[in-house]
Amino acid sequence: MPRPDIATTPLLSVKGLRTWFHTFGGIVKAVDGVSFDVAPGEIMGLVGESGGGKSMIGFSIMGLIDPPGRIEAGSIEFEGRDLATLGEDEMRSIRGKEIAMIFQDPMTALNPLYTIGNQIEETLALHTMLSARERRMKAIEMLHKVGIPQPEQRLHHYPHQFSGGMRQRVVIAIAMIAQPRLLIADEPTTALDVTIQAQLLRLMRQQVVESGTSLVLITHDLAAVSQMADTIVVLYCGRIVERGPAEEIIARPRHPYTRGLIDSIPHESDVDGAKRRLSQIPGNVPDIRRLPPGCAFAPRCPRASELCRTQDPVLSERECVGDGSGPPRLHAIACHHPLTVSP
Repeated sequence: MPRPDIATTPLLSVKGLRTWFHTFGGIVKAVDGVSFDVAPGEIMGLVGESGGGKSMIGFSIMGLIDPPGRIEAGSIEFEGRDLATLGEDEMRSIRGKEIAMIFQDPMTALNPLYTIGNQIEETLALHTMLSARERRMKAIEMLHKVGIPQPEQRLHHYPHQFSGGMRQRVVIAIAMIAQPRLLIADEPTTALDVTIQAQLLRLMRQQVVESGTSLVLITHDLAAVSQMADTIVVLYCGRIVERGPAEEIIARPRHPYTRGLIDSIPHESDVDGAKRRLSQIPGNVPDIRRLPPGCAFAPRCPRASELCRTQDPVLSERECVGDGSGPPRLHAIACHHPLTVSP
């Protein structure tokens, strides 16, 4: 069931978003008609293989799409403002203070020429009225919260003096320091070992729950999302193929692509603990500049028919399978031949 502290009025509402890149090789429809809502305090997982458009959604929300890319259509409403219509000066006042982003590679997110303390305190100087002493104390407190040992001393160190896991903790600290309403995390643990990944995901969830911040977790790791998210959105070739409550998506996936992602997650048998053979989705993600007609997943789908190869499926909603308690929750799917599920 969804967490009781999540509100129903969206903090972020993305409608019909199209972010396209006009290149010499053709139009790259990186994001093509994507819609979703994120409520205050909600953790939403944006899942799919590389090249599916996940990161472009995050960059679109942050106003970080550079030419030849541009937002062709749609709206990105954040607390009643359409971010897609704002100028750079207006977006600069929102970034960091109201919406923050954790980038995939902490070494590109951190300036190697400045100490960690300088970089954390700079965010506070831009977005708060705190004194220099208050900024330093706040930076030490935040480093302690994200698990950096001896934060008073580490404040004076440079990024190269931190391990990969510690650098990512610093990036999380910078993103969270101004208490943004919305946090976007783009593959925040990809380059780290499994143990550090689990620690950082727990840390992010703890910070989000404690602060009431909404989180959009962008990842290819459906296993991580299943442990973190309240809602899951599955993307394929720039379009949503499935969207719904996390426990519903994991327990009763209806799109063959989602089923394939779940089947590829390593787990141990409930019977004898022996590891099963991992499943693999056949084929590769198509070139997004030259998508096949009809459903983009059809060439890789075992359920594809002639209808799938000629006609795009429409994203349609239905009530989730459940016990009927509480308000109805919706499960959306874009598939001509969805999987059959049971309660």
